[in-house]
Amino acid sequence: MSTFKDFLELTKARLAISVVFSSLAGYLIAADSYDLMVVSMLFIGGYCMVGASNAFNQLIEKDIDSLMDRTKNRPIPSLRLSTTSAFLVSVLLTLLGIIILYKINPKTALFGAISIFIYTCLYTPLKTKTPLSVFVGAFPGAIPFMLGWVAATNNFGIEAGTLFAIQFFWQFPHFWALGWMLHDDYKKAGINMLPTKNKDKATALQTVLYTIWMIMISVFPVSGLTGELRLTIFSAALIGLIGLAMLYFSINLYNKMTTEAAKKLFTASVVCLTLVQVIYVIDKMFLWN
Repeated sequence: MSTFKDFLELTKARLAISVVFSSLAGYLIAADSYDLMVVSMLFIGGYCMVGASNAFNQLIEKDIDSLMDRTKNRPIPSLRLSTTSAFLVSVLLTLLGIIILYKINPKTALFGAISIFIYTCLYTPLKTKTPLSVFVGAFPGAIPFMLGWVAATNNFGIEAGTLFAIQFFWQFPHFWALGWMLHDDYKKAGINMLPTKNKDKATALQTVLYTIWMIMISVFPVSGLTGELRLTIFSAALIGLIGLAMLYFSINLYNKMTTEAAKKLFTASVVCLTLVQVIYVIDKMFLWN
């Protein structure tokens, strides 16, 4: 039981499942008919890829993790899991993930592999170097939503690109809110995720701006300019209202400049993305058909 618990912590199971949910949402939006085998492979392969990224991340950051309160009890810094074991798990998950996603189609495997590479080899090392690491990390973080579309269609076009853009711009207020909340703990390890490196008005203003861009992109498919990715007026209105709720919390952070306001924005961002993806799926399944 302890070994399984360590595996879940090493792969950040809750985060991995939420990411896989994005991929499944993208698949349901794209597919005209649903193949349970493909759905299963997307879930398992997606978990392997995300889990591998998280495991490599913890392996690389084992010394940094030991310095922070929120991470010092993870399996590697707490010595419950050796670096050799963590490396073997990471490699095995990578290989399994690529093989499983390749069986869906080569493009899905390619984007999955790109995601691991950027997250592990670029984003992770940059976290202690520059706040621009959030920008770099936004690329692998935005891949899952569009990965489901690619899995269903074997095609990357305006549709997949739009799904990518939604999740790409969403990540900035999401991670800046997290960076604001954990600023002092991150500081112990030499990590600063905030764009100005400070909990100031300029950082808060950027969360507002990126939230606005995310809202605009989220409703853009109602225009009919995104190919097969469409959105009814009713669903676009709902998504707009959800986006405005997240914008409220972004503006609240700008006005109050408190950790509590950042926590509320972080929570709102998670709820917002989930609801947007659910509405896209419902819109495709029941309103367009």
